[in-house]
Amino acid sequence: MLYQRSSALFKEAQEVIPGGVNSPVRAFSAVGGTPIFAKSAKGAYVFDEDGNRFIDYINSWGPMLLGHAYAPVVDAVISKAKDGTSFGMPTVLETEIAKMAVSMVPNIDKIRFVNSGTEACMSAIRLARGFTKKDKIIKFSGCYHGHSDSFLIAAGSGATTFGTPNSPGVTQGTAKDTLLARYNDIENVKEIVTANTNEIAAIIVEPVAGNMGCIPPIEGFLEGLRVLCDAHGILLIFDEVMTGFRLAKGGVQELSGVAADIVCFGKVVGGGLPVGAFAARNEIMNHLAPLGPVYQAGTLSGNPLAMAAGLAMLKAINEDKGLMNRLEEKTKYLHAGIADALNKNQVIHTINRIGSMISVHFAKDTVVDFESAAKGNNETFKKFFHGMLNHGIYIAPSAFETWFITDALTYQDLNETIAAVEIIAKDL
Repeated sequence: MLYQRSSALFKEAQEVIPGGVNSPVRAFSAVGGTPIFAKSAKGAYVFDEDGNRFIDYINSWGPMLLGHAYAPVVDAVISKAKDGTSFGMPTVLETEIAKMAVSMVPNIDKIRFVNSGTEACMSAIRLARGFTKKDKIIKFSGCYHGHSDSFLIAAGSGATTFGTPNSPGVTQGTAKDTLLARYNDIENVKEIVTANTNEIAAIIVEPVAGNMGCIPPIEGFLEGLRVLCDAHGILLIFDEVMTGFRLAKGGVQELSGVAADIVCFGKVVGGGLPVGAFAARNEIMNHLAPLGPVYQAGTLSGNPLAMAAGLAMLKAINEDKGLMNRLEEKTKYLHAGIADALNKNQVIHTINRIGSMISVHFAKDTVVDFESAAKGNNETFKKFFHGMLNHGIYIAPSAFETWFITDALTYQDLNETIAAVEIIAKDL
């Protein structure tokens, strides 16, 4: 495929935008080459500025559960835009989507809408600290909760020490309150909790990790976190920015049967527009201003266009009884086809899958955490990525990102993808 116009546009963008992109992974730094500049998208496909068509497995990093330019969402946005794009005042739409979300998700009474997943997770941490009157939090290596200072933390020298900043601009003062644990390792979490008795406000976790590739929780991990939090007066925060309304209508809480104290949303809840949200039971949410002392605000929070898109999306998901099963079956089919193609060519790999999330890890052993994900062969992934791209298949330009399956994908699309893998695998 030719990418001449994308290449020229990238050079132009670099003159006025840092790195030429507004989110680092888009720059293709992890895989090399020139980023693809999207021009339009419809259903399961994205079209670039050079006129190339790609089967899309990023889907705007998750929101496009029902496909790009999904008509009910587009129509809702257009209709609402005619009435005005922003008011900075309450609207009926905010109440409608809040009622819908609360009815779909277990263990929440109230929800507050913000503008991104980062903002949702940042606000959830502040709320947890305000509610518990404790300062420290536990997060997991490889789990990404946005770029708020509290989350950009690398490991310290041991379980009894605090983390260190892994980005300039994050202060040591902030880092000392974030403790880093190993995903899927409940004993490691217990060790950290014991070493910091009565100091931890919250444990925040992606209940299914998506930022070190797709990594589901091992049996007993989420349940163990719940027991540990109950025993020590710690709030359990599920970051369901990726998984919320995607893996089940009620997210991983519904799927696993494990209750979270606070849940963060993004991606699907906005129907593709910039929306985040956090939710909890009344006794926690009532600590938020204007009811309580924990302050959080946003001029564009509850923006009518975003609320219209999100409401249309949630209605479609809620009304489609077979949606989650279809998504899971398509993902299972893709898994089997890719595994067969790689096995035929003796390519070392392991595939993780849950619901409509899937990742191909070019690693020999089972991938259960960031350490095992990091053992994957990145050179093989680079070849795989560019091979797929040249066959019209667009996957995440990083070995540490999950793929997202959309209901708009047909089995013909899946077969085309599998056929591309069969060709590419010969050269891996």
